[in-house]
Amino acid sequence: MGITFNDIFKSTFLEKTSGFSFTDAAIALAAAFLIGMFIYLIYKKTFGGVMYSRPFNISLVALTMLTTFVILAVTSNVILSLGMVGALSIVRFRTAIKDPMDLVFLFWAIGTGIILGAGLIPLAVLGSVLIGFILIVFVSKNVVETPYIVMVNCTDENAEGGATGLMKKYFAKYRVKSKTVTAAKGIELVFEIRMKSGETKFVNELSAIPGVSNAALVSFNGEYAI
Repeated sequence: MGITFNDIFKSTFLEKTSGFSFTDAAIALAAAFLIGMFIYLIYKKTFGGVMYSRPFNISLVALTMLTTFVILAVTSNVILSLGMVGALSIVRFRTAIKDPMDLVFLFWAIGTGIILGAGLIPLAVLGSVLIGFILIVFVSKNVVETPYIVMVNCTDENAEGGATGLMKKYFAKYRVKSKTVTAAKGIELVFEIRMKSGETKFVNELSAIPGVSNAALVSFNGEYAI
């Protein structure tokens, strides 16, 4: 029995194509773009790391849309979902995430894409607004005391005592983070201090102490110097 022209087009592929809703997909992807741009603006507004990365921020928008795109395909076909799991299992991400907040934004973008792909647009909008509001509230809180690191090189113990005394004079709270003693460089002290006004006059007094060969002040965010 021969195969007719009509039998060729009676395939499951065409049935899946006819059952696919372009309108729903377009709405979901448009919502993913809008919420992705919202995540983009929140990241730019709340960024507090060392160096702002615009490509990373743009990738958050693309990641939201890409996740939505994948979930739309997976929810339409069980076999496709199994194949997608197998394909994604071989993907390895080797880019190091230095700032924990970057990881939060990545999960935010991925989670939003999954929710939008499942068709829960109101939930994605509500969750994104709440998360953005919380992030802005915490970041907009004024930091009363800014942390700094003071590095002092002393030639002897008298200079060390003078530097420590100056720290006590200017700062109610300070602590010695490290002390290194070498025959070539003498004594190296690292203090952690917190300043309200940002006045740096004390650094000049530090360098003027007899026996102090070098004094440096750098900003410190709790993890690394800036």
